[in-house]
Amino acid sequence: MPKITPIHYKKFEKFLRYIGCSLRRQAGDHKIYQRSDLHRPLVVTCKKDLPVMEIKSNLNTLRMSNEEYLDILERL
Repeated sequence: MPKITPIHYKKFEKFLRYIGCSLRRQAGDHKIYQRSDLHRPLVVTCKKDLPVMEIKSNLNTLRMSNEEYLDILERL
């Protein structure tokens, strides 16, 4: 089973737009994304590579499994 690895924040933003999230605002180096069915916003820091912990936290908010995430990333 493939593991989640750090990825560039722009690729993660592309993933978020693909699944229907939209950018609501930006505060410094933090971009805030939202989707109508989510209870809390997704926070993406504008770092070269997002740490695995931040990716997993956002996947938890999205109620998405690691396999679903990796499958979508392959298609992008």
